[in-house]
This record gives sequence, structure tokens and C-alpha cells, in this order.
Amino acid sequence: MTRQSRTRPAGSERSLHQAYDTALLDLDGVVYTGGEAIAHAVDSLLAARADGMHLAYVTNNALRTPDAVAGHLSELGIPSEAAEVITSAQAVSRLIADQVPAGSKVLVIGGEGLRVALRERGLVPVESADEEDLAAVVQGFGGPDLPWGRFAEASYAIARGVPWFASNTDLTIPSARGIAPGNGAAVEVVRIATGAEPQVAGKPLPPMHRETILRTGAERPLVVGDRLDTDIEGAFHGEVDSLLVLTGVTDGAQLLRAEPKHRPTYVDRDLRGLLTGQPEVEDAGDGFRCGGWTALARDGVLELRAGDGDGDGRETDAADADADAGGDPLDGLRALCAAAWTQAGDGSCTLDAGKALARLGL
Repeated sequence: MTRQSRTRPAGSERSLHQAYDTALLDLDGVVYTGGEAIAHAVDSLLAARADGMHLAYVTNNALRTPDAVAGHLSELGIPSEAAEVITSAQAVSRLIADQVPAGSKVLVIGGEGLRVALRERGLVPVESADEEDLAAVVQGFGGPDLPWGRFAEASYAIARGVPWFASNTDLTIPSARGIAPGNGAAVEVVRIATGAEPQVAGKPLPPMHRETILRTGAERPLVVGDRLDTDIEGAFHGEVDSLLVLTGVTDGAQLLRAEPKHRPTYVDRDLRGLLTGQPEVEDAGDGFRCGGWTALARDGVLELRAGDGDGDGRETDAADADADAGGDPLDGLRALCAAAWTQAGDGSCTLDAGKALARLGL
């Protein structure tokens, strides 16, 4: 099955941490949210690493330096080094350095992560659009307290023709209080003011994948993320496998509607999925079976049945699923993915999945 024609989540007899040499892990929504570790993340990562898997943390958030991120991970209980952290600030700085001479001045709209990454590439971060010989403008997430005037500063320089770069264009970012505006929202402000388009480095685009492979040397990487439009799409474009965890922004309904470039190789609840194999999704005549669940598309609706895994798959209530061998609701979601993605083909599934997802509690 090619990546372009994926119609169901894949199975794996081996645990994922043994099948792949390196986990390329997103941070926000995967390892932590609002600075606090997500349930099971620390223990799962420590166990995967102890059994030989390399861990690399790949984030579109350009605010913090790799040193700061590694320090935060270590505080959470995952001893880490800066070399294990790859940020979109590093990717965009390499992109700029490939196009302007060493020592060039770059106007920074963002945080310390951008400034450190630019200096690493021999570039000079500056704060004013009025600097002489300004070579580029770079915009990255600057945190909730970034002054509004910084967007005006970027606009002044871009309006007179200075090349514009953005670390990433994620419209949202998870926080302890919910989903907050991300760097993509800030980029839209400058785009509206200038009518210009930035060169973008972060996931899902090739500069970020290039940066990651250059820094990790991974040979059999597994991208692990919570976002379809960055993590999973980035894996698709990089032609590597991916694991979607349901601890961040993506929910079951969004997963079922995923177009081909947003369909992950594997789906699991959280990072415990690294330590296990993945069940096969099998053809079941008029539908698809995973575990004790069977999903099918009929009359504009995605239906879900819980049965013995070998027989008629009679209807049950979700609360009775375990007793009636429906089993793990996540298997039901995997079966629904197969029914939805097969029906959608190269598009996005339009079938009503509300009742089926409600029965799974997803």
C-alpha cells in the first residue's frame, strides 16, 4: 500500500519502539501541554529509550532555545540534551542562511529561540526595520506577550521589499487553558498588512524534515504527533511513517475526515502506543474489523458494530462493549478510519460518524 493510497491504519506485530530506530516527537500536545507532562508520557519515553530507541524532539514552536526545551524535559523527568531538540527556529535560520551572506542582519519578530538559531548560522539578529542593509525578516512564535508593534515593524520592512520568512504557520497552539492562537495567526496579521507571502520552514514543509534528518541521522524514523496538518502531513511529505496520539488537538471526527496526506500510519491514545504493537484492520465483507469492532459505510452513515470479532458483529451499547467483546474503543476508531478513508478515496470523508463516535466515547 502506498502512502498516497492509505485506506486504513497499519498493523505492526513488533512494538513500535523496536520497529523504528528514532522517534521524532512533537512536544506540545504529545509530551506536555501547558508545560505539564501528559499522562504516561514520561514513563513511556523512558521505557522506549531504555530499550534502545533514540528520542528526538521536533517542535514548530520557535520561542524557546533547545537548551531551554531540554531543561524543561529534564525537569519533567526525561533527562535530555539540547542536541536532541530540533526547532522550527533552526530550520528557518538554515533556510535564510542558504539565501543571504554570512553576517547579514535579520529583523526578528519572535523570541530568544530565533535569535540563538540565527547566531548559530552566522546571522545577526536585529530589532528595527530601520537597520541599514537589512537582509531578511523572520517571524516566529513570540509568546502571549509579544507587543502588537512588532507586527508593524515587520510590515514596514516587508513593504519595502525585504524578504520575509516564517518559522511555521500553525494557527493554534495547545495551552494549559485550552487552544490558543499560534504563530500562523500572527503571520496572517502581517500578510493582511503587506499582501506578501513568507517562505515557511516548519512542519509540514521540507526544510523542517531536512533539518531533523541532518541533526538526528535517523535511518528508520517514526514521526509522533497530535496534529494532522503539521506532524502527519510532514511525515507524508518526508515519506516516513507516523503515529498519531489523541492527546492534543486532533479528535476522532477530524481523523475520520482526513485526506490522504493527513492519514497517519498508526493511531493510539498516547505515548504508551510506542511500547506496543498495533492491531491489524481486516476486511470483513461489507466493512472492516479491528479487534471486536466492525465498521461499515451505509446510507450516508458510518456504522459501528461490536461482536465476537469472528461473527455477525451485533449492535451493542458502548457501555457494554467490553462484555460483548467489542473491546478497546480505540480498535473501533481504527475500524472506522478504514471505512471512512476507503469511502473517501483521495478526498475527505463526508459520512455522518456522530453516533459511531459517541458509542466509543470519542
